[in-house]
Amino acid sequence: MDARRKSMMPAAADPYGNIRSGIPVPATIKKPTPASSSHLRMSLAGPALRAPYPAPPSTNPRQSMMRSQNVNPILQSTSKPNYGRTPLSNSTRRGSMWTGGAVLSQPSSSQTAKDTRPLRDRQYQTKMRQDILSYLQSSGFDISMATLANIQGKDYRAIFDFLILNLDPFHPLNQNARFEDEFVPALKAVRYPFAHQIDNKWLAAPASMHSWPSLLGVLHWLVELNKMKTDYLCSGHPSLQIVSDIPDEFDDPLDHKALAFNYYEEAYTVWLDLIDDFVEPNQNLEERYAKKNEQVQMELEEQSNRLDQAKSVLSKLKSSSAPITKLQNENMLLKADSEKFQKILQQYEGRKKKLIDTIAYEKAELQREGARLEQLTAEQERLSGIVKAQNLTPEEVIRMNTDHEILSRTLEDLKQKISETHQIVMTLEVKVTNRVAGAEEALDLYNNLSSSLELFPPLPPPWQDVDLTLDLNSAASNPQQLLSGADIRKVIKPTLSAIAESKRSNRASIESERIKIDNELDQLTLECENVDEEIAEVEKKVGGLNEQSDDLRDAAQQEALVASGEAARLERDLAHARTAALANGMGVKSRLQALQFNYREQMEKVSRLKEETVRAIIKNSHEIAMFKEEVSRHLQELRDFAEAD
Repeated sequence: MDARRKSMMPAAADPYGNIRSGIPVPATIKKPTPASSSHLRMSLAGPALRAPYPAPPSTNPRQSMMRSQNVNPILQSTSKPNYGRTPLSNSTRRGSMWTGGAVLSQPSSSQTAKDTRPLRDRQYQTKMRQDILSYLQSSGFDISMATLANIQGKDYRAIFDFLILNLDPFHPLNQNARFEDEFVPALKAVRYPFAHQIDNKWLAAPASMHSWPSLLGVLHWLVELNKMKTDYLCSGHPSLQIVSDIPDEFDDPLDHKALAFNYYEEAYTVWLDLIDDFVEPNQNLEERYAKKNEQVQMELEEQSNRLDQAKSVLSKLKSSSAPITKLQNENMLLKADSEKFQKILQQYEGRKKKLIDTIAYEKAELQREGARLEQLTAEQERLSGIVKAQNLTPEEVIRMNTDHEILSRTLEDLKQKISETHQIVMTLEVKVTNRVAGAEEALDLYNNLSSSLELFPPLPPPWQDVDLTLDLNSAASNPQQLLSGADIRKVIKPTLSAIAESKRSNRASIESERIKIDNELDQLTLECENVDEEIAEVEKKVGGLNEQSDDLRDAAQQEALVASGEAARLERDLAHARTAALANGMGVKSRLQALQFNYREQMEKVSRLKEETVRAIIKNSHEIAMFKEEVSRHLQELRDFAEAD
C-alpha cells in the first residue's frame, strides 16, 4: 500500500543527486554547496512571485473560484502560505527553489459581445444601486445610498477593490498605483465580458452622465459574481473538495479526488520535513477508505455466513437419502383411499337424498289425504243434514251429485291452469332477476369507467351542468323509470361522444408536440456529438503539446547535465591552473583569466537554457489551462441550453 502511494508522486534525480518531484526545474535554481547538499533537500514547489495573503475565515484555500493571475497553474500548492518557502539558512526543513511564473489573462471570445443590459434605464439603475448597497452593507462595508448616488473616484475605487478582493483574496492590487492602470486588467482577470468597452478616462469623474451607467454595471456585475461565489461555497457541492464534508459512504469521483489531493498535501508536507516514510498520511487514507468499506464488509461477512449455512444444509441433504420416494408412495395410497371414500360418500349422499325426498313426499301425501278425508267427512255430514232438512227425492240427489262432480272437475282444471301459470311466473321471475343482475353489472362497469376517466361531476366546461351518473331502480313498474338520471339517448350518449372527440383532439395535439420535442432532442443530441468530436480533436492537440513540452524539458535537462559536467571540468581546470600559477608564478595569469571567462560563458548558457525551458513549459501549461476553461465554459453553456429547453 505504501509503495503504491509513493509511486503516485513521481520522483527523479537532478544533476546534483537530490531526489525531486517531476515538476520542471525553474530558471533560478542554484547549485548547492557540498556542505549543504547532504543536509538540505530543495523543494520544486516553492513560493510564487506574489506575497501570501491570509485566507478568509472558514474558507478552504482550495475553494477560491478566481485564482490570482500570477499563480502558476502547474503547482496549485504554491498558493498556501509557508509551504515550500526557501529557507534563509541551512535548517532541517527542505527549502523551495520554485519562484513561480506569471500567467497573463487572455481575453476570451465572449469579451467581444455587446452589453445588452439597459444600463441607462433609471429604474434599472435604481435596482442595481439597491442590490449593490444591500450586498455591501451585509458584507460589512460602510456605505450609504447618498454615496452611491453621487459617487467620488476614491469611493468607487474602495468599492471596486473590496469586491475584487472578495472574489479573489490573492489578487495583486497595488494601492500606490494609478487606478486607471489597475482597473481594466482587474476586470479582464475576473473575465468581465464587457471590459473592452470600458474607457479609463471615465474614472476621473465616475458620477458623470456618460460614464456612470457603465461603471455602475461593472459594480453590479461584480456583486452578482460575489453572490454566486458565496452560494457556491455554501452549497456543499463535491467539487469544493472539502474533506470534512465527504460522507462515510461515497462513490462520487470528486470525493475520491478530494481525498487524493489531501493525501498529496499531507505527504508533501511530511516530505518537506525531511521524512521519506509517509506513515501518517498513509494511515489516514487507509482508515478513511476502511470506514467507507466498513458497511460493505459487514454485508459481505453476513452474506458469507449465510452462504456457509446454506452449504452445510445442502451437504446434509445430499448425504441423506431422498425422502421424496416414501412421500410419493404415501401420497399415492392416500389418493387411492381418498377416491374410494369419495365414491362411498357420493353413494350414501345419493341414498340419503332419495330417502329424505321420499319421506317428505309421503308426509305431504299423508297430510293431504288426511285433510281431504276430513273435508269429505264434513261435506258428507253437511250434505246429509241438508238432505234430511230438505227432504229431497233420490232423483234430485242424483242430479245434485252430478252437478257436484261437474263442478269438481271444472275446479280441478282451473287449479291445473293456475299451477301452470305459477310455473310460468316463476320462470319469468328468474329471467327478470338474471337480467337485473346483468343490468347492475353493466351499470357498475359504466360507473367504474366513468370514475377512472374522471367523468363524475363536476365535468370540465362546457359540460359542467351535465350529470352522467346512472342508478338502477328494479322495483319500478314502468320500464322508462328503471334508470334514474339523465336521458341516455338525448343527454348521456351525445355528451360522451363530445368528450371522446375532445379527448381524441387533445391526444392528437399532444402526439404532435411529442414528435416536435423528439426532433428537438435529436438535434441537441447531434450537437452534443459534434461538440464531443471537437473536444476529442482538441484533446489530441493538447496531448501533442504535452509531448512537445516533455521533449523540451528532457532536452533542457540533458543540456543542463552536459553543462554541469562542463562546469565541473572547468572548475577542476581552474583549480589546477591556480595550483600551477602558485608553482610557476604570475606567468599563467592570462590562462587563468581565459578559463574564468569560459566558465562564466558556460554558466550563462546553462541559465539561459533553463529560463527558456521554464518559459516554454509555463506557456504550454497556460495554453492547456485556457483551453480547459474554454471547453468547460462551452459545455456549461450547452448544458444550460439543454436544461432550459
